[in-house]
Parts: sequence; C-alpha cells; structure tokens
Amino acid sequence: MANARADTAYDKPAFRNSIRLRRCLIPADVFYEWQVVPGQRRKQPYAVALKGGEPFALGGLWDFWRPKEGGDGIASCTVLTTSPNSLLLEIHDRMPVIVPPAKYRAWLDPYTPVPAVVDMMQPHDSEDMETWAVSLRVNDAREDDPQLLDRARATAVEEEG
Repeated sequence: MANARADTAYDKPAFRNSIRLRRCLIPADVFYEWQVVPGQRRKQPYAVALKGGEPFALGGLWDFWRPKEGGDGIASCTVLTTSPNSLLLEIHDRMPVIVPPAKYRAWLDPYTPVPAVVDMMQPHDSEDMETWAVSLRVNDAREDDPQLLDRARATAVEEEG
C-alpha cells in the first residue's frame, strides 16, 4: 500500500507493528496531490513543496516480509497521511505527514512514546508551503523529466474540453 492513514495506523493490523517499531523518513523535495474537477473524468495534479524548494522528509513506515511459500523477501514502505492543512484542503482530503528536522531522531526512535509520535503526525504549517498546477503528464509513469514540475499551461478542464 502506497499510503497509510496516520490516524488509524496504530489500530490497523497491516501497520500497527511498523508504526511502533519501523518508522522511516522518506526524502522529498516535492509531492503531488490530485484535485477532483467537477464534471471531468480526469483530476488536476498539483505539485506541493516547501517555499524556497528546501528538501523535507515524509513520515513513513517500512516492513520486510517473506511469502508463505518461500522465496525472496520483500522490503516495502508506505507514506503516512494526515488531514490536509488549509493550503491543501481545496485540493485533496489528505496530505503526507511531513516530519520536522528537529524531530527526525525522535521519529526514528522506537522508544518514542505514542503521544509524541501522534503529535508529529499533524498537518504541516500551510504558511511554509506552496502549490501549483502541473501537466497531466504527471499521471504517466513513463514520463520522468524536470519539466513535470513546470506550472501547467492548461488545467484538466481545459484539456478535457
């Protein structure tokens, strides 16, 4: 699973061990969210970054499992999501957890008390972030170039019409 809800990770069997013992930091300088466009079948992608373009760390969980029938094990990770801040509220109903640098060590420490971990899973301050519409090319996994971050010349509505 690509995402795990921070508010239920301690309760869900798929995540409850990882949230306690295997938290990780996923480096990023941007993430994408998709906005539903009324009357359209495509969603409008938005890039989301910290103002100034500084890198940040997403709060994640990792795990390692082996298939019951044997064979190679698989290492995997998931991004924790939380409710959106005021900037992202109009775009999507969730956003990734962003762990502040001063809390990296506590985030990674399996002995950090549950209330402190929960406190780190709150929405990041919207005043420190920016968003912009990007091309629908973001939806194609084969596309991978710096121009994906360019501000969109057209929105999903305009491209559909």
